[in-house]
Amino acid sequence: MKHGIISAATGTLTVGDTKDGFGNPSFHLYAAGKTAGAFAIYTVRNEYNSYINSKTFLPYYYTENIREGGYRRNDKVRFNQQTHTVVGNKGTFTSKVDQTFDLLSSYYFARNLDLSSVKPGESFKLTYFLNDEIATLGIQYIGIEKIKTELGTLECLKFSPEIKPGRIFKKNSKLYLWVTNDGNRIPVKANVDILIGSVTLELLEASGLKYKLGQKASYSK
Repeated sequence: MKHGIISAATGTLTVGDTKDGFGNPSFHLYAAGKTAGAFAIYTVRNEYNSYINSKTFLPYYYTENIREGGYRRNDKVRFNQQTHTVVGNKGTFTSKVDQTFDLLSSYYFARNLDLSSVKPGESFKLTYFLNDEIATLGIQYIGIEKIKTELGTLECLKFSPEIKPGRIFKKNSKLYLWVTNDGNRIPVKANVDILIGSVTLELLEASGLKYKLGQKASYSK
């Protein structure tokens, strides 16, 4: 991650096999980020774990360990997709929809969506649980765009997920995300305006991909 041209942070995303409490095959999604370079003076060490069913891609357990300067938050969240309930630090919450995600699992679920009938400018929504609140994330599809990356020039799907203004983002901030238009659907770039300047995230390395970069799958155009 870069703030302008200055390296600000590094992050990792991984997927591993696991099983739920009933022995059913599941995936363990892990994300971690930390400040780097000149920004290391403000210590950020964040970790996220999401456990999802390997067939439905719906989460059943999520943890979040946030360390940003003097700010701390540790969340443990359990999802019951059958009863549409979510148990967080502050009690039990009821969702109005059949599928409720954490932010990490929502991305992996969206990777498998068939977007062949979605036109540029159209949006879709996902319901997620964060900070003891059930909310809706709107994602606008912008279109197909080729961009240069550390992995080469890649054809990508461009999206603009909604963001909430607050400690980091301005009221009119826009987030753009580029995801490979192939069977992998891996994120290769993101850009967003913040209160001071802008932040760009770029993928430096990817391994263990299911498909060769650029290879189409049934859900890719």
